[in-house]
Amino acid sequence: MVELKEVTKELEWKNIDHEIYRVYKFPVGKVKIKHPVLLNVSKSGGHRILDAKNVSHYIPFKWIEIRFETDDNVAWRF
Repeated sequence: MVELKEVTKELEWKNIDHEIYRVYKFPVGKVKIKHPVLLNVSKSGGHRILDAKNVSHYIPFKWIEIRFETDDNVAWRF
């Protein structure tokens, strides 16, 4: 598990380290995040994601589909 810095401890994070990847589809284009570890959903609906390489991603709430694959074949973990 990734060690959280002080600023991230103030947010509510969900463990998503069982996901192999996560794809956000937009009206034009898509974003793929490999090995996501933690997820925070902001008040605006945007997603903050920390991946296994400690890279932070912010995906604004404009997507039309979210797709992911889990390493244990359990798809429904919302």
